[in-house]
Amino acid sequence: MPAATAHASTPTATAPSGGSPRSSAAESGGGWNDYSCKPSAAHPRPVVLVHGTLGNSIDNWLSLAPYLETRGYCVYSVDYGQLPGVPLFHGLGPIDRSAQQLSDFVDQVLSATGAAKADLVGHSQGGMMPRYYLKFLGGAAKVNALVGLAPDNHGTDLDGLTHLLPYFPGAGDLIKATTPGLADQITGSAFLTKLNAGGDTVPGVHYTVIATKYDEVATPWRNQYLSGEDVHNVLLQDLCPLDLSEHVAIGLFDRIAFHEVANALDPAHATSTTCASAFS
Repeated sequence: MPAATAHASTPTATAPSGGSPRSSAAESGGGWNDYSCKPSAAHPRPVVLVHGTLGNSIDNWLSLAPYLETRGYCVYSVDYGQLPGVPLFHGLGPIDRSAQQLSDFVDQVLSATGAAKADLVGHSQGGMMPRYYLKFLGGAAKVNALVGLAPDNHGTDLDGLTHLLPYFPGAGDLIKATTPGLADQITGSAFLTKLNAGGDTVPGVHYTVIATKYDEVATPWRNQYLSGEDVHNVLLQDLCPLDLSEHVAIGLFDRIAFHEVANALDPAHATSTTCASAFS
C-alpha cells in the first residue's frame, strides 16, 4: 500500500457496480477525498483528479491534491482502468470503459457535495480520457472545465517506437489483447479516431492543455493540443524557459504547471504564471 494513503480519505458512498471507480485510499482524518467537504462560494465546484496510465488515485496526486486543497477546493481522485491481478498500476483497461468509471465517480461526487458541476484535472491519459465522457456519456452537462497536464489528445508514437510495431508480427494484437488502454492511445487507433471525429471539443466546457516540450511519452508534444473555440493551449516553456519538466514531472510536482491549473480552475482570479510560480 502506498505510503501516501494517509493523505486521503476513503469515500463513504457506495461504489457503482461494474468496477470500483472510487479511491483506494485508507480511511484517515483529513486530506482529499473528504466526502463531507462542501464547496465554498469562492470555489463552488469540486475538483476531480484523473490519474495517468500506470498511475493511481493517490500516488499521481501527492503534490497537486494538497496544493488545491490548501487553496480552498474540495478535491477528489478516482481509480480507473484496473486490470485483474494488477494492483496500483491502473489506466490499462479499455478507455471507453474507463470513461464510464469516471462518469460514475463524478455522479458520486456531485451527489455528495450538492454541486451542479465539477471541474476535471487529468494527467496524461487522464487528461484525454475525460473527453470521451464529455462527448459520448453526457459529461458535458456535469463538467465546467477540463484541464489536461500532458494529455495525449491525438495519441502518441512514444518517440517513434510505435512505428516499429508493423515489423513485429502480432505485437500490436498482443498489446490490444493484454493492455487495451495502451493500444487505445497509439496514434491512429480506432478509439482516438472516434474520439476526435467531428471536432476536439463539445460546447459548454472550458478546455485547458498544459504541455512541455520535453515530453518523452505523449509525443510529438504538439499532439496534446486541442482545437476549438473554448480552448487554451499552454506550453510550460513559454511561461518559464527554465522549466525542464518532462511527462512525469509535469503531473507529479511541477508547481509552475500547478499554478496554471489553478488559473484554469479560477480564471476570474488568475495571476501571471512565471518561473517564480515554482515558489508560490
